[in-house]
Amino acid sequence: MDEEYDAIILGTGLKECILSGMLSVAGKKVLHMDRNSYYGGESASLILEDLFEKFGNSKEFPEDYGRSRDWNVDLIPKFLMANGQLVKLLIHTGVTRYLEFKLVDGSFVYKGGKVYKVPANESEALSTSLMGLFEKRRFRKFLVFAQEFECDKPATCHGLDPHKSTMKDVYDKFGLDDNTADFTGHALALHSTEKYKNEPCLESLNRIKLYSDSIARYGKSPYLYPLYGLGELPQGFARLSAIYGGTYMLNKPCDQIVIEDGKVVGVTSEGETAKCKMVICDPSYATDRVRNVGKVVRCICILNHTIAHTNDATSCQIIIPQHQVGRKNDIYISMVSNAANVTKKGYYLALVATNVETNNPELELKIGLDLLGSIQQKFFSVVDVMEPLDDGTASQVFVSKSYDATTHFETTCKDILEIYRNVTGEEFDFSKVIHEEVESS
Repeated sequence: MDEEYDAIILGTGLKECILSGMLSVAGKKVLHMDRNSYYGGESASLILEDLFEKFGNSKEFPEDYGRSRDWNVDLIPKFLMANGQLVKLLIHTGVTRYLEFKLVDGSFVYKGGKVYKVPANESEALSTSLMGLFEKRRFRKFLVFAQEFECDKPATCHGLDPHKSTMKDVYDKFGLDDNTADFTGHALALHSTEKYKNEPCLESLNRIKLYSDSIARYGKSPYLYPLYGLGELPQGFARLSAIYGGTYMLNKPCDQIVIEDGKVVGVTSEGETAKCKMVICDPSYATDRVRNVGKVVRCICILNHTIAHTNDATSCQIIIPQHQVGRKNDIYISMVSNAANVTKKGYYLALVATNVETNNPELELKIGLDLLGSIQQKFFSVVDVMEPLDDGTASQVFVSKSYDATTHFETTCKDILEIYRNVTGEEFDFSKVIHEEVESS
């Protein structure tokens, strides 16, 4: 370990693994360490007996659940947008050669106590029961506008200024009611609060366009999920790193990030110090460089049935917009199953998550848990959400943010790209990513 590296990465969470891959592909010498004996850190995938043990139970679990190794339970399950930036980053690093993806069956939204499929194209807009006849026509016109919208082509902007007109202005222009605005902003544009309505509409329109483009990529749903769970991603990056000369070390504690004259010079582990020019790590490795900005409550659930009103989907996402349930933050539900090789046949894994707003976090999930129907097992967790105190450019210690409550990777990707910009001094150039299809079924 007594060598010098361009970068030392601490923790094998997805963010750290992708950044490690990006630096390796760029020709940097990388050492990647994790104090745990398994990949993934906070976002690991566990076999069943490890899941029961982690949440304070014995390793014993019901015999009906089959073999422990038939389960791969994501602690923080998230879906990938098929045409999103994260998929492009995976393609850029080349890690997709080690992975196969499953198309998620559907995306749904909660309104007035019921679950509806999210309409994302013109035909679905006209056939949905989510809105009345005249609202369908108005929403269809809005969708056509969003799909054709190009910021640098004024003819596609319908008199709106993407840099000045707010999203509320857009909704008003097309006469969309509050319920339609609700699922558009939260289930299509994937905003988690209402702040976006008073901000320039450019980002929201681009998000809606991304959602539609992602559906067009593979059909049926905009989301992908890796076979055998998200734990496959860090392991894929470990294999990739070896090709580029990088080094991965599990069971390797970090005793100290060594700073001299305000800048990182190395990392000490078990009496040895590896020199480096920069460190990238998750918040648990740099507790003096982060602050607490809230909490997330999650409940992993084992079911023996699909979720009602989702057309017997074997995988799906349900978003419960905050307004529908009198909250400040959305509630997110994701569900996967044996179709993605993460459970025994006949069983399903669901996650319900949200940002904590009260002194009773578990109760905040009740509406989401009720939608699941009967639940075999529940595993609750409440975790702090940490973010770095600064951008890391002065010390060259770059700390990622904690994972949020969302069931998609769009916010995760934003954090990765911000760290990449701080590390390299430039934006990642997506135009150099060779377009190719990821393996999906």
